[in-house]
Amino acid sequence: MMGAVGLTLVVLVALAGGFAVGSAFIALLIVLDLIPRLVQITRAHRRSEVFESALLAGAVYWCCADFFGWTFALPKAVLLVPAVLQGVFVGMMSAALTEVLNVIPILTKQLGLKRYLFALLIALVLGKTTGSLVDWLILQPR
Repeated sequence: MMGAVGLTLVVLVALAGGFAVGSAFIALLIVLDLIPRLVQITRAHRRSEVFESALLAGAVYWCCADFFGWTFALPKAVLLVPAVLQGVFVGMMSAALTEVLNVIPILTKQLGLKRYLFALLIALVLGKTTGSLVDWLILQPR
């Protein structure tokens, strides 16, 4: 009997965590106006549903892939395309968040680093790139 209660508790906690993360993700997309900005940049006003559907389908697919442990044995060359698309998505999210919150101007002003703004930006880009490469090439299990 205790096993059923424990399982129910685990399911409830997992659902609550999923709702919390999903709500935060949607709130971030709304605050950053990511979809309307992409529609505006690509001049695809009539196809805004495609952007929304692609985001939803990607979130559902990757959630299921992670939850059920789906794997595909594909050559590394084929994996380059989704890796680039994933990098573009993460880069756009971080750039949008940085732009909305004015992180870099506030940081340089508060710390007196205006003279070093270019070096700071280069350090951020190189640090992100190096960290990603170390993670992908060294730390990830094969």
